[in-house]
Amino acid sequence: MGWQTSQMLLPYKTMFLHKKVQVDVVVIESDDVAKAIAEEIAKSTIHKLVIGASSSGMFSRKVKGQSLSLRISECTPSFCTVYTTSKGQLSSVRPSDSDKNGSIKDDSSDASSTTSSSSHSSSTHAGSAASYSHFHSPSLPMQRFQALSTINRTLLHTRTGSIETNYSRRQSLDIREEENFMSPCPSNSDIGYAPSQVSSVRSFLTDDQSWISDQASTSDAFTESSSGSQVNINFELEKLRVELRHVRGIYAMAQSENIDAARKLNDLSKRRLEEADKLKEIKLKEEEARELARKEKEKYEAAKREAEYARECAEKEALQRKEAEIKALHDVKEKEKLENALVGPVQSYQEFTWEEIVSATSSFSENLQIGKGAHGTVYRCNLHHTTAAVKVLHSKEGHRTKEFQQELEVLSKIRHPHLLLLLGACPDHDCLVYEYMENGSLEERLLQKDNTAPIPWFERYRIAWEVASTLVFLHNSKPKSIIHRDLKPANILLDHNLVSKIGDVGLSTMLNPDSSICNINTGPVGTLCYLDPEYQRTGLVSPKSDVYAFGMVVLQLLTAKRAIALAHLVETAIQDDQLMEILDPMAGQWPMKETKELALLGLSCLELRRRDRPDLKDEVLPALERLKDVADRSRDSVPKVQLASPNHFVCPILKDVMHDPCVAADGYTYDRRAIEKWVEENDNSPMTNLALPNKNLIPNYTLLSAIMEWKSQSNQ
Repeated sequence: MGWQTSQMLLPYKTMFLHKKVQVDVVVIESDDVAKAIAEEIAKSTIHKLVIGASSSGMFSRKVKGQSLSLRISECTPSFCTVYTTSKGQLSSVRPSDSDKNGSIKDDSSDASSTTSSSSHSSSTHAGSAASYSHFHSPSLPMQRFQALSTINRTLLHTRTGSIETNYSRRQSLDIREEENFMSPCPSNSDIGYAPSQVSSVRSFLTDDQSWISDQASTSDAFTESSSGSQVNINFELEKLRVELRHVRGIYAMAQSENIDAARKLNDLSKRRLEEADKLKEIKLKEEEARELARKEKEKYEAAKREAEYARECAEKEALQRKEAEIKALHDVKEKEKLENALVGPVQSYQEFTWEEIVSATSSFSENLQIGKGAHGTVYRCNLHHTTAAVKVLHSKEGHRTKEFQQELEVLSKIRHPHLLLLLGACPDHDCLVYEYMENGSLEERLLQKDNTAPIPWFERYRIAWEVASTLVFLHNSKPKSIIHRDLKPANILLDHNLVSKIGDVGLSTMLNPDSSICNINTGPVGTLCYLDPEYQRTGLVSPKSDVYAFGMVVLQLLTAKRAIALAHLVETAIQDDQLMEILDPMAGQWPMKETKELALLGLSCLELRRRDRPDLKDEVLPALERLKDVADRSRDSVPKVQLASPNHFVCPILKDVMHDPCVAADGYTYDRRAIEKWVEENDNSPMTNLALPNKNLIPNYTLLSAIMEWKSQSNQ
């Protein structure tokens, strides 16, 4: 039951909610509705009650009798004012006691003022106007009650006059309302529907007038109910006035909305124009973008065509180059085959037999032994009428030891004036044949072994420069750098002109082109006092390892002392300004300034940390070149002695130094012109008198390099 009631009252609650009116719903159950409502009013002390009435006319109320709304009005306590509405409009008012007291006073004043029909008509008109003017005042129920009382009294005197008066008042009201509508009305251009609203109001008023006329014509027929009918007419007039005010409000609202709509229309027009301008700009930019895209596409297509053409050209060139390389390689191979067929395979060194080595060394006689080291023994011998030095390596493995292969690979492929010249080898027994160095090793000459003559100081300057230049050559060799790892005075040999040459490269190491440090897995090798401290600690060898050993060699050139604690001795002497006291006195008169500079250079090479040592090529070698110039000027003051040529430089046929040494089929080296002339006339060997197997000649580039170096030094 409660749910059905809530659903039935839901539209009314929604209406009040839209009007922003607070509402409470109270459901009362009773057999007598009027009595139950009256009790609730008395209980809650409700002073104002609004009830709805049925829409029946006045004739039906007469027939049916008392309605429910009338019963509720009668049962309601006297302190409550009851408003009855029908069809959304006010139909009747039952005032409270307080409202009635006020109306009695108004009735007495109104009765004394009405003496004639004209005055009665005017007072009636005034009362109606008063009720109209106070309809929206705060005391609306009281004013309405006063107006109804005045109308009832007036109808008791003159029924016809009241009807005429009301009719004339309606006409005047019609004219006044029409003027009020027409006066504030804007022009047709602003609001087009204003005249139609005025005409509708006029028709509404005309209908009201006709209705009043009908009521007046029927009032004669119903004389007994004239009083009640007149009250209803006045109520209808009040309703019309309320509706008229409502129409006015609607009209004003419509006018305001029309103005707002016109303003919005103008704004929309402006926005439409702005949007149209923006659209034009966008279209223009779009066209520009399309044109730019078209141009870029054309450029891209052109670049693509050029790239394709360049790629095709590059492919053609690469193909042609590849074909040319293949052809050149084929030609080289064919040429090598032809040369091999004519002269046999060319070796970079001369190969000796074991029997030749044994015979040349008198079965390795101790009388011919000129040196012995940790890796081999060196013998003086005579091979093919050439004095040479044979180094026989100590090999536990017997054949092709690592040291032998390393030294053979290095010395057979590189040439330098200050590298020991490799004449040949006996690979079967790990024997290497070098050029013979008459003055032995630098260590022997510094220590004056066998009472050899001392080396002058200017020659020592030159030897330091020669050793440094040779190390720079090894460190910058291609394709791999070579690190000696065992540089010391014992491995620096001197020829008869005291020209130094580095030998014993069997422990050298080759570095990869992309690396400056090599890790040696076998542990540090070399002589203790000449080993790089970082190499001893980490096992990593680099070109700076040879720089450390070179620094020790420089100090030994200056002092002619052993390497043990030599760096500390020289450093202390320089600090105490006593360098001259530790220099080798047998070298002559040392130049103080240059000698101190050379000593400091040697100490800088002996720094413990690898990164603190100077660069051999960029720092050490330029300084040594300046010192060498000083030494050369001092050497020029010494009388020159013509040096004899080495025996292996002399041609056995011409008995003179060879210009173009070649190896004949008998294994001996001759000058090319001499041996060619010999083989044209003879078929046997000029040395052994045996028949030559063939007449092919192999150039001896190693000996040629040595001869050219000797000639250059002899001309100095």
